[in-house]
Amino acid sequence: MPRKVRSVLSGVLLVLACLLVPLGALSTWAKLEIEDTDRYVATMAPLASNSDVQGAVADAVTDSVMKDIDVGPLQGTVETFVREAVQSFTETAAFQTAWNAANRAAHDAVQDALNNESDSEVTIDLAPITEQVKKQLVEDGTPFAQRIPVQHTQVTVMKSQDLGELRKGFHMLQVAGLWLPAAALVFGVGGILLAVHRRRAVTATALGAALGAGALAIALAVGRGTTLDDLPPDVSKAAAGAVYDALTDSLRTASWVLIGVGLAVALGNWLWGRPATTRRRPSSLRKDGGHNRSGDGRVPVE
Repeated sequence: MPRKVRSVLSGVLLVLACLLVPLGALSTWAKLEIEDTDRYVATMAPLASNSDVQGAVADAVTDSVMKDIDVGPLQGTVETFVREAVQSFTETAAFQTAWNAANRAAHDAVQDALNNESDSEVTIDLAPITEQVKKQLVEDGTPFAQRIPVQHTQVTVMKSQDLGELRKGFHMLQVAGLWLPAAALVFGVGGILLAVHRRRAVTATALGAALGAGALAIALAVGRGTTLDDLPPDVSKAAAGAVYDALTDSLRTASWVLIGVGLAVALGNWLWGRPATTRRRPSSLRKDGGHNRSGDGRVPVE
């Protein structure tokens, strides 16, 4: 194959490989973590002990309960008491169980909406938490506890208008799955093997992969800000930020790992390719460029 053709083909393959690095990370994340229910629940589970999430849940349950309770002048006192009871419940193992169950149901709703083009909103039902709090208050003999209604308290995770925007892109990533990172690897190896100067190709590929991963890290940061800015005023931005961070934690970690590996490979390849340092000659041989010798080749003694 002519050198020019090899060079062009190698360049095309390496560019494709670098472009597929961030897309491969996204598709792997969508396939292995977001699509899988158990992984999704495990990812969201630590949020049960997050103070911002606990506070948001306590506020939502308290507001729902107090809408159907009227105790006259004691309304404020009862509301404070209920909120403290809910807040206390969020620190128990029972809340962790209820939180996991709520997120499992929410994940099923997300998957159904994304895959079946449903226009309904995706919500988390906090009714099991309300039921547990009411049961505990009744057992403690708390006044008005029997009057607490156990109704479906819906916390919106995703609005219907958002689903149409996410459905196509997310579904394509899930379908692509592990094929995109595999294709990136094949294109990268093929481009390096075809390259006329393979060492330069390795360096360029490593730097390109690091650049693509860096772009992904920036996109995640920008996406976080945009997501929080679009939230309605009654939604806790701190809690939403914690959820966003939990969902994208593995993707963000993968981005930084790819950046580190790419830079390390590029640096190592550059250092390995540097010419060895020329040894310094003895001073007696450097006085006249090494030609101050006698006719028989011996250095005269001064």
